[in-house]
Amino acid sequence: MNRLTLLTTRDCHLCGAARADLDRVARETGAAWAEIDVVDDAALAREYGDRLPVVLLDGREHSYWDVDVPRLKRDLEASSNS
Repeated sequence: MNRLTLLTTRDCHLCGAARADLDRVARETGAAWAEIDVVDDAALAREYGDRLPVVLLDGREHSYWDVDVPRLKRDLEASSNS
């Protein structure tokens, strides 16, 4: 299972930058990530639709609109050590 999930939707102008940030984090940490388009899941669309893109770490919301790369890397490392 991927530790990181990026929630997106079509016509999301911030999603490209979030993808690039997660690619960078994945290269630097080895953490895999997956992308889910919320249009395919009504519950996710209701929950996150106005805050996309959203990054989930281990299934919990970590950030939205942009990726705080230093914080995400720190939290990945901290949760791996616990």
